[in-house]
This record gives sequence, structure tokens and C-alpha cells, in this order.
Amino acid sequence: MNRNRQWLLAKRPEGMIGESNFDLVERSIPAVGDNQILIKNLYFSFDPTQRNWMVDRPSYLPPVAIGEVMRSGTVAQVVQSNHGDFAEGELVQTMGGWQDYAVVTPGEGVTGVTKIPEGVTPEMMLSVIGLTGITAYFGLLELGQPQAGDTVLVSGAAGATGSVASQIAKIKGCRVVGIAGGPEKCRWLTEVAGLDAVIDYKQGDLDGQIAATCPNKWNVFFDNVGGETLEAALNHLDLYSRVVLCGGISGYNAEAPIPGPSNLMNLVTNRSRMEGFIILDYMPRAMEAIQDLLGWVMSGDLQFQVDVQEGFENIPNTLRRLYTGENHGKQLLKLADPS
Repeated sequence: MNRNRQWLLAKRPEGMIGESNFDLVERSIPAVGDNQILIKNLYFSFDPTQRNWMVDRPSYLPPVAIGEVMRSGTVAQVVQSNHGDFAEGELVQTMGGWQDYAVVTPGEGVTGVTKIPEGVTPEMMLSVIGLTGITAYFGLLELGQPQAGDTVLVSGAAGATGSVASQIAKIKGCRVVGIAGGPEKCRWLTEVAGLDAVIDYKQGDLDGQIAATCPNKWNVFFDNVGGETLEAALNHLDLYSRVVLCGGISGYNAEAPIPGPSNLMNLVTNRSRMEGFIILDYMPRAMEAIQDLLGWVMSGDLQFQVDVQEGFENIPNTLRRLYTGENHGKQLLKLADPS
């Protein structure tokens, strides 16, 4: 291929995103400058926060500009290198964007450029030991501070981050209750991930289900959903509990602001803490997480699942799968195997 296909942001979303928010174009492969590398993207990572990057408002990263390549994490192969630390043929993880080829400068950008270690697959690098796993690791352990014997409640528990956070809590000796949607996801959490109890929010009465599965209340709530789920959980927190705000996917495609929980005073009466975080703040310590995560994967203590779609033309609709609940585990899209 001597052309570079790209998906550009065409218009900012209103409500649920779709292919109409993007334009598919073909351009020349970019030239490589000094201390730069040209990469060919092989796998794309899809994350709920990408919807937030499309909105023109202040955040921890600048919004994707109209006409700009959509931002995305990728695993790629180096096809040309003007940088002494990288050789042609090496596999790397970076923020390559929705395009076939990208020129990147190692040491710069949101995540930099990281070589994929020997024995680590692209699927692993973009899920359990990548940003997804690192997010679960630091969010749960640094903010949630679970202690052996604690009850840990996790929303979005069958998702990429929630499933890792749930299993880390189990590894730390906690009783873990997951919230997920549908029997297949709930079955995976109990039979494969080994959670103690699972709530299917699609069955309704979330408040009652939390009460039944957390009869002694919960000590840590790792929240990926927000909205009504967060409000229901706050009815069942124990004294000195910790709420970790990792995400709020229930509201990302809402056309109007979702009302906040009406029961925040429960945090006061129970002397509890609720805190949000951005994983970029912890990236200088990423190797701490990667070493533990990889060790748990190798020992079989940490299971993970990936949902791999294919085809460059399917990229926008693959992102949409995150918000419709179609994905099972980490959502990826594969373009090609390494050459």
C-alpha cells in the first residue's frame, strides 16, 4: 500500500456517535524527519474516553480538532526509522490514531512510544498490561486501597478496566461483587474471573440487587458507569468507604446532562471518600503495574478477554460498540499481522 487511509473527525457528536461523525480520506504516506519513526498500525484500541475527546471542552487532553485524525492507541510495526533506539520491524505501542501509517517522535506525545516486550501479544499490550490494566491497577490500589476481607463493588465489571479491577481485588483477598449487563457477561465474571457475586443491571431493581449481594454493605466501589448506578451504590456504603471514579460511560452519549446522585450526603454521614483520577498522572510508575499485571497473567490469577473486530472501514462502528454494550472485554480492531 502506498496510500494512507485516515478517519478524520468531521463533526462533533450530539447524542450517540456514528460513522457520520467521521470522514474517510486517503493521503500520501508522511515523510519521516530526524529522530522520528514511521509506523504501520496493526491493532487499534477503543476506549470509552474517546467519546469525550471528540467534544470541544476543556479536559485533561485537548479535544480532537475538526479535520484531524481521530486519536487512538495502537500497536504498530516500525517500517522506517531515523531514531537510534528503534529499528525497522520492531513492534511498538503508541497513540497512532485512526490511520494506516503515522510518523511519531519517541519521547513525545500523550503516551510516547513503547516497545512491546518479548512474549507479549498486541492484544495483551492494548488490554490487560496496557493503559487499561494500568488504569485498573492504580485506580483500585492507590485510590480504593482495598484490604483483605473488604467487599469491593465494581460497575462495568465485564468491561476492559472493570474486569481487571475486579480480579485485582480478588487477588488482594477481597470479596468482589460485579455489576454487568446480560447473562453471558455475568457468567464470564463468575465462571472465569472468579467473582463472588454478580448483578445483572438489565434485570432491574439495581438498588435491591446491591442490597442482596452486599448484605454488610461495601467498602470500595470502583465505578465505570456513573449516573443511576452510582446513586444506587451510594445507598449501601459502609463507614469509611472509598469510591473510585474511573469513568461514567452511562452519560457519555447523553444529549442533556445526566442528573448527579441525589444522595451524596451519604458520604458525609458514613465518613467516606469519593475521588476521581486520570491515569496519565501515574504513567511514570507504569512499570510497577506492568510487572505485577504480567506476573498475574502468567500465573493464571488474572484472566482477560478481548473483542477483536476487523476491517479499516469498520473502525467508527467498532467504537460505537462500547456504548451499546456489544463488546465483551477489551474492544480492539485488527488490520494486519506483523510482517
